[in-house]
Amino acid sequence: MAARTVLQQADITRALTRIAHEILEANKGSAGLVLLGIPTRGVELAERLAALITAFAASSDESVDGRPSPVPFGALDVTMYRDDLARHPTRSPSPTRIPAGGIDGKTVVLVDDVLFSGRTIRSALDAIADHGRPAAVRLAVLVDRGHRELPIRPDYVGKNLPSATSERINVLLTGTDGIDAVTIEDTSRDAPAAPDPDEAITDPADTQSTEEATR
Repeated sequence: MAARTVLQQADITRALTRIAHEILEANKGSAGLVLLGIPTRGVELAERLAALITAFAASSDESVDGRPSPVPFGALDVTMYRDDLARHPTRSPSPTRIPAGGIDGKTVVLVDDVLFSGRTIRSALDAIADHGRPAAVRLAVLVDRGHRELPIRPDYVGKNLPSATSERINVLLTGTDGIDAVTIEDTSRDAPAAPDPDEAITDPADTQSTEEATR
């Protein structure tokens, strides 16, 4: 079955703009914020959100000589913290990049493309504990597709997209794929059994490299 587009570039831009405003408002400014994206596409989303938050803070009292302090962002690989490595031992870790100021005492916003079972985010929380002690951890996702297996809920959501477990949500981003789009396709005819919740989703590049795509 052909994939159908559910979010186009303009939709993703609006979603990220809204999330950036919500983060800025909830944090009462950009001070003390650190954004950490979960590879692969969560990293690009974190970078874009950090740029938006920095721009929105430019006209506030936080700016110095009219120039806002850039919101730090980085990448948090969770591969070695997953609970399914025995089933998928070929996963390749991605670099973890913690901003120079660290995360101790900061408000860390985890950023991912799709939230599914919640197991990737649980792994991310374990990973964060090995890098410091933040004051708070928040979660921002572009798409929440439901089917949670753990009591994890995002603080900021671009789009709630109810879906069947046999469907795949593909997140495409300009920096990685050359285009911004979110598509959905039914994979029930592609495999004899329903896909594992942590393998059913999201980005094609991760699926091809046998890495977890989400989540």
